[in-house]
Amino acid sequence: MFKNRGSSFQLGERLKWLKNHFSHTSDVIYHDFVAGPGVACALVHLKGMVDLAAIEQSVLKVISSMDPSMSQREFAERLLDHKELPIQQQSVKETMEDAAKGVLDGQALLLIDRERRLLALTVASFEKRSIQEAPNESVIRGPREAFIEDLDTNITLMRRRLKSELLKTELYHIGERTETAVALLYLEDVCSPQLLDEMKRRLKNIDVDGVLGSSYLEEMIDDNPYSPFPQMQYTERPDVVAASLLEGRIAVFVNGTPIVILAPVTMFMLIQSAEDYYQRYTSSSWLRIIRYFFLFASLLMPSIYIAVTTFHADMIPERLLMTIAASREVVPFPALVEAFIMELSFEALREATLRIPKAIGQSVSIIGALIIGTAAVDAGIVSAAMVIIVSLTGISSYIIPHFDLSLAFRLLRFPFMILAGIFGLFGIVCGMILIYLHLLELRSFGVPYLAPFAPVHLKDIKDSVVRAPWWAMITRPSFFGLPGRRRMASRKWMQARGKDGGNQG
Repeated sequence: MFKNRGSSFQLGERLKWLKNHFSHTSDVIYHDFVAGPGVACALVHLKGMVDLAAIEQSVLKVISSMDPSMSQREFAERLLDHKELPIQQQSVKETMEDAAKGVLDGQALLLIDRERRLLALTVASFEKRSIQEAPNESVIRGPREAFIEDLDTNITLMRRRLKSELLKTELYHIGERTETAVALLYLEDVCSPQLLDEMKRRLKNIDVDGVLGSSYLEEMIDDNPYSPFPQMQYTERPDVVAASLLEGRIAVFVNGTPIVILAPVTMFMLIQSAEDYYQRYTSSSWLRIIRYFFLFASLLMPSIYIAVTTFHADMIPERLLMTIAASREVVPFPALVEAFIMELSFEALREATLRIPKAIGQSVSIIGALIIGTAAVDAGIVSAAMVIIVSLTGISSYIIPHFDLSLAFRLLRFPFMILAGIFGLFGIVCGMILIYLHLLELRSFGVPYLAPFAPVHLKDIKDSVVRAPWWAMITRPSFFGLPGRRRMASRKWMQARGKDGGNQG
């Protein structure tokens, strides 16, 4: 450790300390030079992390042109105290350890011979991805901007949408080795103080070597990390985050990833899509109802087929039963084994499509469909009815907007198939009761997972299964802790429309 020894803050000793501290680190650049007044100085920075043109014009050129008649003390005071360098962000470091951390954070460190303090200059410049459309969240009528991996850019996207001084940002650094910047965004007059305090407490209790993505934090601050159901929402779209902040939720931004996590969340929010709010409320409500129907289909369709064909054949119409029996006549496996073969094959095909290069992904999908479909039926391994059931189940799982929720239902599908193969419809009912009891106990930062239906909040139901028109959604969700506040619509505007529903436009 470098020791401050009176007036012996020699430039050579400090450079030696830095070189020992960054030993075997080839991308640390050391540039020593003599300033205009004849004072020995040095610049230390990471290669590729700083703007060399800015250093040349705003640091080296300015220092070299300073009055050569000034003393060493006056020279240091003008740089450290008066901030005469034309760089907006600069700070004074008191210790070598803090200065070394600044270098790793992309700052250029200016050392002055026989001066205790050090000047850290923020002239960071590194390649970053341009703002594009979110690849995982399709857009029809909404904005086409998406977050990128740069934290400052992402916060700027939020400032463009929420032009309020009550939009607060709090910065944390999490990870002993990565020192990853994590930002909390919330609206001060909307967000519940209890929710904010709980989020801060959980983030401060995280002790980990590194945070490389928002999913690291998500697992560490979940209420129930062993539940298959996601207890936080993630998105790449700034408009979704802005709408969530207006509801009283908190957004967690992590530097280095475009994925933002939102808390708290309910199950009904995960089934909603951002496009629901850009279409007419009648169309959005109809699409939501379809979404709920296929959500249950993705979970229960194979199980119901197994239960009915194995234990409750009398429930099937006679002609349909004869068709199913004829297709299964050559199949050597019971319905449960047949369903497991098809579901596992479908999961393998889906995973392979995600992992292989995009250039051959479509070919693998076509080949897999031919093998799983036509070839498997012709070979007598599975029945045609089972192929249809598994195909409809796979399509249903893709309708769920939130991928983690879809993954949870894909995982639970297999226990339900086992229950159906052993106990029939009675096993499915028992499984649904267990899932319902688990969801009743589940919380997201203290918010019930099945709100607004359990417990019942009548005013909030208008934006759950269906979407009410904008002029009817006056209050924010009351289960977030701040009921009665205005949401998007104004009472004065509603009154101005008149009792007839508003012919005034």
